[in-house]
Amino acid sequence: MALHFDNSEFQSRIDAARAGMAARGLDGLLLFAPESHYYLSGYDTFGFALFQCMVLPADGDLQLLTRAPDLRQAQQTSILSDAQIHIWRDGEDDPHARLAALLARLELLGRGKRLGVETQTAGLTAHHGRRVEAALDGKVGKVELVDASDLVRELRRRKSAAEIACHRRAAELSDDALDAALRTTRAGAFEGDILAAMHSAIFAGGGDYPGNEFIIGSGPGALLCRYFSGRRHLDARDQLTLEWSGAHRRYHAAMMRTLLVGAANDKQKRMHAAAVEALLACEEAVRPGAPMGDVFDAHARVFDAHGFSHARLNACGYGMGATYTPCWMEQPMFHRGNPLLMETDNVFFLHMILMDSAAGLAMCLGHSVRVTDSAVERLSRHKLDLVER
Repeated sequence: MALHFDNSEFQSRIDAARAGMAARGLDGLLLFAPESHYYLSGYDTFGFALFQCMVLPADGDLQLLTRAPDLRQAQQTSILSDAQIHIWRDGEDDPHARLAALLARLELLGRGKRLGVETQTAGLTAHHGRRVEAALDGKVGKVELVDASDLVRELRRRKSAAEIACHRRAAELSDDALDAALRTTRAGAFEGDILAAMHSAIFAGGGDYPGNEFIIGSGPGALLCRYFSGRRHLDARDQLTLEWSGAHRRYHAAMMRTLLVGAANDKQKRMHAAAVEALLACEEAVRPGAPMGDVFDAHARVFDAHGFSHARLNACGYGMGATYTPCWMEQPMFHRGNPLLMETDNVFFLHMILMDSAAGLAMCLGHSVRVTDSAVERLSRHKLDLVER
């Protein structure tokens, strides 16, 4: 077994999910998000790229419908017994009809039954969602499907002590990756070597693949907030924007930096000073019981006061957790007016991003933090100094 948490922790998570179901009057929950599968059972796979569904009845054991390649994956990485794992056969079965049959056996279909469904996930495409609805429509009376995408997702926001330990290890791996980037960033360096060094540091430390690609871009590409294909060598004077995350047992702790090759000019120094001030202001605004919008307001207030309102973005961070491709971001986000209250043991990535298209300059700074009862816990050991190589 490759379980990363003990059975009591999984049971407490299942109990909390059932309490949420009871509050919404749900007879069952159809789980398509891989994060929910992992959270409730430990089941760890990228098999969600094809159709699979985990079912949590209000009264009864978890059930998993998946493909044959994930049979042993479920046996070895989850708390599920063989009796709880159901296989649909490629080329022979309609998996949506198989799901309907499973739900019928669990007595979850019929008039008056209400099933929650996770729809806001890459684990359920629109194509499969329509076919699930068609398979369930009128099979044993009319079952009511209710969007419950937020039910388990909200439970995942507040981390246990064991999960916090995973985030701390992920942050150590992120720091190791930055050390590797600093060792390899210089005039003439190849972006591919920098990227390889960062990934090598994480894998050598026992880390996992992250939930999405590392962002790396130099020159004009330093102003891009997404990974793009194609590598270049750094000029004698250059800028390199990096956004990356170590991952430990699927838990993330993202970081962000813009590194300079050659001496910084005056505007780059002002941009960096503003980013440091904004990050510190955001850390000060991260408090249990405070709305997430307060953090965005702190970020915007500092950047606007420094004359960089044209270069900042409309969000300054988001939740961290155990996530899968295509993205390591865990909702919610820090944006204007977000009323969601922060809680102790939430983990967030704070990113201060300045992209000045007119000047052709980027300056980014960010790391992950844990919400405590008082001040935030900064998970990274790295200082916020301007880097000139």
